[in-house]
Amino acid sequence: MNTSYVFLADGFEEIEALSVVDIMRRAEMKVVTVSITDRKLVCGAHGVPVETDTTFADVDFSAAEWLILPGGMPGATNLAAKTELCDLLKAQNAKGGNIAAICASPAVVLAPLGILDGKTATCYPGFEKALSSSKLCEKPVAVDGNVITANGPAAAMAFGLAIVTKSKGEDASRNVAEGMLLYSTPQPFFF
Repeated sequence: MNTSYVFLADGFEEIEALSVVDIMRRAEMKVVTVSITDRKLVCGAHGVPVETDTTFADVDFSAAEWLILPGGMPGATNLAAKTELCDLLKAQNAKGGNIAAICASPAVVLAPLGILDGKTATCYPGFEKALSSSKLCEKPVAVDGNVITANGPAAAMAFGLAIVTKSKGEDASRNVAEGMLLYSTPQPFFF
């Protein structure tokens, strides 16, 4: 199994990045966090500093299994401004490689690159206009071919599990979900 990469920019949504990394690692997938700057320390949208595994300049992405974009603002805008990342995403898509984006990133990063054209996709409410070339999905997570999108922080675990399902199958995803006490029937979060 090849390595997957989660790209972090200042202002990223912490839940969307870290829960996905956690879920993928529970599924024994190799996933690396990547700062898009020349420094490993990145600050999330809610002031949580995170030290990434590496920086963009230090990685050869040619055999990437997944390129994953958390949302958050201005995190998504900062991702979109990284020309090298946008070129990488276009190349990954051109070869049918896996791409996943959540929250604002489907609209702010992927849609302007044409990656979502004709695909079923979702994004954070209020950004739907950017998906005018897509088939808008009202569900929290949309899977269409090589692209997975999700609508926001509450969908982060389902988003991570969708990535695991696509790479390792439903049994692996179910095992991770059960280990995290997620159930197929809704459970109350408090009593």
